[in-house]
Amino acid sequence: MTAVATKLPEARAQPTQPERAAPAEQHLLLPDVNWDSYVAIGAALADRPALRLTYDRGSLEFMTTSRAHEFYKKWWNRIIEIIAEELNRPIAPGGNMTFQQADLHRGLEGDECFWIEHEAHMRRRLTWDPDVDPPPDLFLEIEVSRSLLDRLAILAALRVPEVWTFDGSVIRVLCFQADGTYQVQERSRFFSEVPLADLARFVDPNGSTDYLSAMRAFREWLRQVLGKPAGE
Repeated sequence: MTAVATKLPEARAQPTQPERAAPAEQHLLLPDVNWDSYVAIGAALADRPALRLTYDRGSLEFMTTSRAHEFYKKWWNRIIEIIAEELNRPIAPGGNMTFQQADLHRGLEGDECFWIEHEAHMRRRLTWDPDVDPPPDLFLEIEVSRSLLDRLAILAALRVPEVWTFDGSVIRVLCFQADGTYQVQERSRFFSEVPLADLARFVDPNGSTDYLSAMRAFREWLRQVLGKPAGE
């Protein structure tokens, strides 16, 4: 791993909110980190997928993801893909790639992200340039523990149109407003045909059914909602 030749300020460990925190997830906050140091640290840790960095105007948060976090991330990613498949709506997935915008002094990785309206633009692009590329249309945020930084404010600064958040029980759809804030909506602007409040019951951490069986059940339910013949 390449060493980062930058003197960093003293780290301040911050406890997560006990009622929300997953035991295996840890958060560490560094204050007074300049932009170049953040970029260098991110490059040095690029091969650590279980480590998520969030940067907001000098503050840098390190977060390690838990088994619960990765579990929910995987299930919701597949649910979104199935919705897009059944609606025949092209998507360009971005996974948990890093978004950095130097003029905003902000950066982060999402849990999953997708271009939908801008799928054609991003279809063959393997990098993201904020000067020419749109932000993802949809961000997925798993919130089994609370970030020490305001990630929604960063997403708003990047002008991400829609964010789905899941806290282990409730899915919320947040749509970007003209005043630069997010408001909770009952339906996605990209998948308006689907009643999102009904989706969380298909995310099963209790092991009552296996992953593939749950996804098949979800697909069959979705086809009924969309008025498609079974097994089409």
